[in-house]
Amino acid sequence: MSKVKSTEYLFLSTYIRARENSLLGAKRLEQMVEAADFDEAARVLTECGFPDLAGASDAQLEEAFQARRTAFLDEFEKLCPEKEIVTAYRVKYDYHNAKVLVKGEGSPRDRERLLSGCGRVAPAVLTAAYAEDSWRDVPAALADAIREARTTLARTGNPQLSDMGLDKAYFGEMLDLTGQLSTGFYTSYVRLTIDIANLRSAVRCIRGHMDEGLLRTAVIDGGNVSPERVCRAYAEGVTEIFHDRALARCAELGQQAIGGAPLAAFEQACDNVLTDFLTAAKQVPFGPEVAVAYLASLEAEITAARMVLLGKRGGAAPDTLRERLRDSYV
Repeated sequence: MSKVKSTEYLFLSTYIRARENSLLGAKRLEQMVEAADFDEAARVLTECGFPDLAGASDAQLEEAFQARRTAFLDEFEKLCPEKEIVTAYRVKYDYHNAKVLVKGEGSPRDRERLLSGCGRVAPAVLTAAYAEDSWRDVPAALADAIREARTTLARTGNPQLSDMGLDKAYFGEMLDLTGQLSTGFYTSYVRLTIDIANLRSAVRCIRGHMDEGLLRTAVIDGGNVSPERVCRAYAEGVTEIFHDRALARCAELGQQAIGGAPLAAFEQACDNVLTDFLTAAKQVPFGPEVAVAYLASLEAEITAARMVLLGKRGGAAPDTLRERLRDSYV
C-alpha cells in the first residue's frame, strides 16, 4: 500500500466538497424529470456547468458528456496525491474501447465513433496497436486480454464470450491498482462491484434456463463471494449464496426475477447498493475515500442525465423515468 497520509488529501477533499454542489443531484434530476420537454430538461444541466444542450442531437450529448468527464479527469489527476485513483477510474474506458475494437472489426467507421478518450491509452494508439498487433504502448494486462478476446471471438463467433474475458481482466487490473492505495475503501468498492456483477450473471443465467457452464465462464474472481459459491446458486438459489446484509435485498429481488418477476426492481437495487456504499465517504472529512466517491458520483451523474434526456426525447412519462433512476449520491 502507498504511504500517502490522509492529510495530504486536505486540499483535494475541500475542492471536492465545493464541487459537489455542482453535481446534478436528486433535486435537479427531479426538475429534469418534471420538465415539459427535452429542451427544458437539458437547460437544467447548465446549472451544473454544462453548455446549453437544448436542441442537441444524441451525438452532441455524448460529446458534452465526454468533454465534462475528460476536463474533470485532467484537472483531478493534477490534484490527486495518489494517481492510481484516477488511473483505476480510466481503466474502465480502456476495456470499453477494447470491446469496441474486438467486436467492431467489420465496421471501422462506427467503431471510431464509439471509442472513448478517457482511458489510459489514447484511442488512436490502441487502434493502431490492434491493427498492427504491436502492443509496446499498451499495458501488458490490457494487451493480453485483447488478444485473448480476439481469439475467443474468432474461434466461437460469440461476442458475449469475448466480453466475459475482458470483464475478468478489467476487474483483475482494478484490484491490482486499488491494492496499491493508502485506503482499502476503493478495493472494497471493487469487490462489491464484482459481487453484484456475479449476482446479475447468476440471475440472468438461471432465469434464462442457460447451461451452468455459461455462468462458470462468466463468473469473476475477486469478490467477497467466491466463484465456486456463485455457481452453487443453480442448486441453492441466489438468496442462499448472496446473504450478506448489503446484498440480501438484491438477492431476494433476483430470486423473484428468476421466478418471472420483471428485472427492473432487481437491477435498480443492485445499482443502489453501490451508491449506499459510497455514501460512507460523506462521513470522512478528508482522505482518498472522498476522491473515490466523487469520481463514482460523477459517472453516475452522466448516466442519469443521459437516461433522462434520451427518455424525454422519446416521450417517456415522468413516472417511467423515476422508475429507471437510481439513488443519487448528493
